[in-house]
Amino acid sequence: MRLVSLFVLGAGLSFAQLQGIVDIHVHGGPDAVARKIDVLDAARLAQNEGMRALVLKNHFAPTAQLAYMVSRAVPGIEIYGAIALNRSVGGVNPEAVAKLAAFQGGHARIVWMPTFDAENQVRFAKEKRPFVSVSQDGQPLPEVIEVLKIIAKENLSLATGHSSPLEDLMLIREARKLGINRIVVTHPLIDSVNMSIPEMEEAARLGALLEFCASPVLPSSPPAAALKVADYVKAIRAVGAEHSLLSSDLGQPANPVHTEGWKQYLDLLKRAGITDSEIDVMARRNPARLIGLN
Repeated sequence: MRLVSLFVLGAGLSFAQLQGIVDIHVHGGPDAVARKIDVLDAARLAQNEGMRALVLKNHFAPTAQLAYMVSRAVPGIEIYGAIALNRSVGGVNPEAVAKLAAFQGGHARIVWMPTFDAENQVRFAKEKRPFVSVSQDGQPLPEVIEVLKIIAKENLSLATGHSSPLEDLMLIREARKLGINRIVVTHPLIDSVNMSIPEMEEAARLGALLEFCASPVLPSSPPAAALKVADYVKAIRAVGAEHSLLSSDLGQPANPVHTEGWKQYLDLLKRAGITDSEIDVMARRNPARLIGLN
């Protein structure tokens, strides 16, 4: 396991800026949409900064096999894969999840419930196109339960995707019933999810981590997608750093490359009062635990 170097700064501890960080939300090419850089270059940049691990996310394809190849090409950093259960993989498709876990190398880590194709996302955007549902009348669909059972069996992690807050809480409860302990609420403050503080507190009580991504708060973020760092700080203070997780969600052409985006993000958080020790928990310890590295 990579050792994180630290030194004394005043009365506290300070870490080398990106040393040991685990980013569970990394977009890169090749993709069906434009990306800033490809995942190979993203891994090389992260390795050069001493980051510990990346999870490659693609809205349209599984990435466990891509993670296997990037791992071989870029030693010195751990690279993992995932799947987002959108229409391109058959929606909430148990067989796709089972095959993700079966890919050579054991690089599968996270299963995202639907993101771009989530019913909640499509309805929020008022788009007239097919979507992927996770519930009906407040109850999880049978295929959702089947996927959760595979996640439990294969010791994967659950991410809630672009589901509604009520669906997020439903998914967490069902996952916990089945013995899934590694759960993250996917960027709860984006406009299509928009979890309230009490809902985030409930998710934390149920055992989930709340994910706060860099991309919406960077100066380069499109105004329509922008969030305020103060909103993140308010939520983190409410649920506690021990129930929070930082990630980048970077890869968009308008935003900086992942490592530069991380540096900007950490600077914004620290200026807003988040401490080095809190960053250590949210950017190193919690994401490592989420993907089974601790």
